[in-house]
Amino acid sequence: MTIKTTKSLNNICALIGGGASGLGLATATRIIEAGGRVTLLDISQEQGIKAQQQLGDKSLFIETDVSSESAVDSAVEQAVNHFSHINLAVNCAGIAPSSRVLGKDGVMPTADFARVMAINLTSTFCVSRSAANAMQHNDVTDDGERGVIINTASIAAYDGQTGQAAYAASKGGIVSMTLPLAREFSRFGIRVMTIAPGVFLTPMFDTLPAKAVEMLEQSTPFPKRLGKPNEFAEMVCHIFQNTMLNGETIRLDGALRMS
Repeated sequence: MTIKTTKSLNNICALIGGGASGLGLATATRIIEAGGRVTLLDISQEQGIKAQQQLGDKSLFIETDVSSESAVDSAVEQAVNHFSHINLAVNCAGIAPSSRVLGKDGVMPTADFARVMAINLTSTFCVSRSAANAMQHNDVTDDGERGVIINTASIAAYDGQTGQAAYAASKGGIVSMTLPLAREFSRFGIRVMTIAPGVFLTPMFDTLPAKAVEMLEQSTPFPKRLGKPNEFAEMVCHIFQNTMLNGETIRLDGALRMS
């Protein structure tokens, strides 16, 4: 059975990779507040169960390694079976390690680089391919649309700092993948967009000293603060509703350019 989608937020039936915390959880919260439904994919069972309890019966948590093709395919199938369809996929899963290639402890192992690529870039591709495969069977909106895929890059894709070779490469890959996927999926009525956040207040920054956080805040031209996860969530919702946004990366960074 296919479902006709509309542009109202209360008709969102979303799949969110990395949905149990940070930007993913903020996005899930916003969608459910608007009356939509959400499937959370996350590798952390503890955080996922907690998030589902917080979000209520319009949410579903599936413990998933989003870098695994078979795990993601299974999770998408479960999501479609549970909610009848998905019309929005948001990729928020990722890690942000900082490590010099030629560091104090020697040369960075290639395995460390590969791990970052798997969690950040490969997972984005895995979820995108499986979500698009499900979306192609949706009925179309008045605009001929069947679904939207929104990926998360980073300003490090453009302004990568020392120690971010792996992270910047993974996020640059997401940016570069956006237009080809948008072009390919256009015949199915599926849009693909990417958000490149600046410095946002997520669990990644919980361990940073207050002085370091203050320095990051002061480096942003305006507003002089870290981004709020709900601001990312609002951008996701706007992209979903604005059909002309397709094949592009939006920097959400308060004009921050990393030195």
